[in-house]
Amino acid sequence: MGFALSTRREGAGAVVEVVGDLDMSTTPQLRERLREVVEGGTRVVVVDLTGVGFMDSSGLGALVVAYRELRERGGWLGLAGVRRSVRTVLSITSVDQVITVFDTVRAAEAAAPAA
Repeated sequence: MGFALSTRREGAGAVVEVVGDLDMSTTPQLRERLREVVEGGTRVVVVDLTGVGFMDSSGLGALVVAYRELRERGGWLGLAGVRRSVRTVLSITSVDQVITVFDTVRAAEAAAPAA
């Protein structure tokens, strides 16, 4: 499976869709996309991980950095469509205790604070 990112604006927020494995070779692309979104003024971000079957510590780190940057700017980050293998990584590291995980993008968007 190849790696792809897409971003769509939703009002004052954005959904970043990730397809493919998040590892040391692909995470820099996600990190850069999230940085662009945050520095562009977006305050509410949902990362759609429906298409991600594997995530290593570099992917985890990119999500945590984006979460921190958004919080420092008064923003919010949610994760959606997380598969079991990725959810396990989030659980073992307790990241799911900090960044809220939703079953669907729609659920995450509904729970997001007004931007």
